[in-house]
Amino acid sequence: MLTLSNHDVPPPEQLSYLHDFVARSVAGLQFTPIEKTRFAFELVCRGLVGDTVVGSARYSATRIERTRELTADGRQNYMLTLHDADYEVSITGGRRVGVSKGDIMIVNESLRQSFNLPETRLTAVVLDRRQMAELAPAIGSRPFHHIPAAAPGAALIAGYARLLLDGIALDDAGARLAASQLHQLAALAIDGREDPLPIDLPGVGGARLALIRTDVARHLDDHELDIASVARRHGVTPRYVQRLFERAGTTFGEFLRNARLDAAHAALAARNAATIATIAFDCGFGDLSHFNRTFRQRFGRTPRDVRAAALRRMN
Repeated sequence: MLTLSNHDVPPPEQLSYLHDFVARSVAGLQFTPIEKTRFAFELVCRGLVGDTVVGSARYSATRIERTRELTADGRQNYMLTLHDADYEVSITGGRRVGVSKGDIMIVNESLRQSFNLPETRLTAVVLDRRQMAELAPAIGSRPFHHIPAAAPGAALIAGYARLLLDGIALDDAGARLAASQLHQLAALAIDGREDPLPIDLPGVGGARLALIRTDVARHLDDHELDIASVARRHGVTPRYVQRLFERAGTTFGEFLRNARLDAAHAALAARNAATIATIAFDCGFGDLSHFNRTFRQRFGRTPRDVRAAALRRMN
């Protein structure tokens, strides 16, 4: 357990000690006190396994920044924080976002960020990037996650972090278990949100849907292609992919089926030398009778009709 307080060092050296302590324990941050002559801080930090760290801090009113220069330290894990006071944060130079008391913010340490803090006490957890990507693929889909205090898992994270900072003894196995549980609770908080991804933000949902449609079109011949595999490639959840298609007035399954049928129609109309069965298989259909039935439902003609019309045009 590591600790640091403004009472531990002479006033002229306090900021230097604070910057060094935070940089070694978490990530490089720049502190600019609102009142330099009355700046107070207390920090407690506990390393668990690898880069996973849990800590708490109390600060007088201050501005905290992770500048472009400081991000050169190469840290790419996620910082989870929750405060006992309202504050504002800006990520990568974007607009300021108001965060309410008890809300959770999860931000990748590789991003520029700045916080305007009143006098506050906070809890912080450094989460391993790879573990979070496995547990909550949606974490990489946006620069930050703002999770309300009432979201599933939020209160558990706060309580569990405080328990770990109370000095409870942990051997190596216990530290690994604690780190694993912190990651699982954070994943629960992300995936348990009512609207975990910014579909309604202008352009974001449409751009994501366009990328997914393009990806599906490139993999039509993959007979294992499904919503889960597409979601994994794009770092989001299957639920999110389905909601994107639903807001476009269809479903993932309908889009995939129609895309395969359209590809088959184009191949038949182009006088493709392959047999109808081969074209159907190459477009992702494993059952020829199912292909013939759905093809006629979509186009009002059979595959044989389309091929015959193409041959007549060529003669």
